[in-house]
Amino acid sequence: MTRLSNTVAVVTGGGRGIGREIALQQAREGAKVAVLARTVTEIEETVSLIEGEGGQAVAISTDMIDLAAVENAFTRIAAQLGAIDILINNHGSFQGFGPIWDCDPLVWWRDVEINLRGTFNACRSAAPMMLARSRGRIVNLVGGGTGNSFPHGSGYASSKAAIMRLTECLNDTTVIHGVRAFAVDPGLVRSAMTEMQLSSEAGKTYLPGIQKLFDDGVDIEPSRAALLIADIAAGRFDTLAGRLLRGIDDRDALAEDMDAIVAADGRALRFSAVEQAKL
Repeated sequence: MTRLSNTVAVVTGGGRGIGREIALQQAREGAKVAVLARTVTEIEETVSLIEGEGGQAVAISTDMIDLAAVENAFTRIAAQLGAIDILINNHGSFQGFGPIWDCDPLVWWRDVEINLRGTFNACRSAAPMMLARSRGRIVNLVGGGTGNSFPHGSGYASSKAAIMRLTECLNDTTVIHGVRAFAVDPGLVRSAMTEMQLSSEAGKTYLPGIQKLFDDGVDIEPSRAALLIADIAAGRFDTLAGRLLRGIDDRDALAEDMDAIVAADGRALRFSAVEQAKL
């Protein structure tokens, strides 16, 4: 028996890239997987890959910013696969590049809406199901700009910082009832999102650092985040609930450092110790 046997995992944005790798790894660990995204052909391909490896999965086309659609998707998942144990919010958008006066405000806001509102909708739909059983784990993917400035990616950065804080608030609300939330930064992964940044004129103009990072060999394999999230789903990092874990982390070293991280209140959005003392 594998360590996620008899569990049900939901992976949003699971039709390609990091999300597909996460979904595949959840299935390899024994979970039944619901793969959500808008593009039917992509999520059906992910399901086909899972089934080809002997796993069980369903594809559900869902617009993550439509709360009713998300709620209906989660109801379908529970009916088809069983009660949801693991939610992984991987969906994301980053199309608004440049200083805010050059960005199309609708594109800028669309990034925030997909990333933050979509994550809120999924958490809001899943958490009551988990709380009713006093168990569950939610993983929200964050990224560039979560804990630092990202001047020409302000919409994406603002949404990811907000998701980090949402994760902390959610965990502090639910952890006493057995439901834990985590934030994961997968690192710089070559994906459809980064390819658009590399190829578009706006991306070349405002985000040249992305190409330089790839040129310098910074290219994290999506399997690293997928393996980390499988560990989270299996409970290995429960001590770090409410905190940030990274795809580049050495998972064994991270497991050894958990108590020290909590003692230092690390991997969280906080004022500095000096500023905290003044509050």
